[in-house]
Amino acid sequence: MDKEYIPSNKYVQFQDNSNILQSPFWGRLKGLFGWMPFTFNYKGILILVLVRKIFGKYTIAYIPHGPILSGNNQTGAELKKVGLEAKKSLPLGCFALRFDLPTGIYRSAPVAFNMGPELRKSASDIQPPDTVIISLKEDEEEILSRMKSKTRYNIRLSFRKGVTVQQSGVETLDDWYLLYEETALRDRITIHSKEYYRKIFELSLDKSEETPRIVLFQAVYEKRILAGIIIAFYGNRATYLYGASSNEHRNMMPAYALQWEAIKYAKEKGCSEYDLFGIPPEDDPEHPMSGLYRFKTGFGGDILHRPGCWDLPLRPFVYRVYRFAESARLFYFKKLRKKR
Repeated sequence: MDKEYIPSNKYVQFQDNSNILQSPFWGRLKGLFGWMPFTFNYKGILILVLVRKIFGKYTIAYIPHGPILSGNNQTGAELKKVGLEAKKSLPLGCFALRFDLPTGIYRSAPVAFNMGPELRKSASDIQPPDTVIISLKEDEEEILSRMKSKTRYNIRLSFRKGVTVQQSGVETLDDWYLLYEETALRDRITIHSKEYYRKIFELSLDKSEETPRIVLFQAVYEKRILAGIIIAFYGNRATYLYGASSNEHRNMMPAYALQWEAIKYAKEKGCSEYDLFGIPPEDDPEHPMSGLYRFKTGFGGDILHRPGCWDLPLRPFVYRVYRFAESARLFYFKKLRKKR
C-alpha cells in the first residue's frame, strides 16, 4: 500500500466533537489494530475513514458513524457523492466504501430505511444501529422518575445489599478483563484482546490532542469485583462502550448500580446525554439479547434507530465476491458455531 496512506497524528477538528467514532482518538486506536485511518474534507465536513486490507491488493473503506449530513441530504444519492469524493484518496484496490450512518429516528418500533439504488444494505452492521439515549439535561430526580419502577428498585436494592461503585483506569484492567472473558463465554460474544482495551486507556492519557476521558466503573462487594463498565466521556456525550459481569452474585444487581453512578458522573462532568450503545431492534422475547433490551430501556431514555451499514460498491465484481464470502462467514459464526 502506498506510503501516502500511512496515517498521521495531525488531525483537525471534526464536525461533531461529541462523536467518539469520528475523532482523532478513534483513528489512532484503530490504526494500531489493522486499519489505516485518514481524513478527507467534504463540503467543509472533515470525515474519518478507516481502510482495511482484505486480500491481495484489495481493500475496503469504512466510515464509522459518519458522515453527518443535514436534513434531507441523508440520502443514497448524496452519500454516493461523498463516496466518490473519498474515492479520490482511497487506495486503487478499494472495492467498496461502507457507511455506518450516525443519525436516525427516535421511535419505539423498528424502522425500515431505504437509501435508494445507489447503496446496498451491508450483510451485517458493525456498530449497533439501535440504542437508548438518556437525556441528562434534567436534575437527578427527574432522570430517576423517567426510569421504570423496577429499574429504580434494583438500583436501590444493589446499594442496600452493600454494593459500592469505584472508579479506576488501566491499573485494574486485568481484573476487569477476567470478568469480560467470563461474560463473553456466558453470552457467546466475541471480544478483543486485552491489549486493545489497554490501548484505549493509554491513548486517552495523551493530552497533546483532544481526547475522551475513559473511566472504568467497577461494582464491588466485600472487596470482590462483581461487574465493570468502560465509559467514554467526549464532548457533551457519555458513551457506554463495554461491560462485564461475574456469574456470581447477580441477585445483587451490580449492573444497575454501575449505570446509575456513571449517569450521575456524566451529568456532573457536563454531559447532556448518555448513550447506552446498543439494544435489539425491538422487545422480542425470542431474541437472544432480549434481556439487554429490557435492562437498557428500563433507564427511561429514548430509543434511537439508526440505518446501520450501507455499502457503495466501487468495483462491483470484487464487491459481489466479497459480499458472498462475508455472508457465508456470518452464517457460520451466527448459526453453526453458536450451535456447536
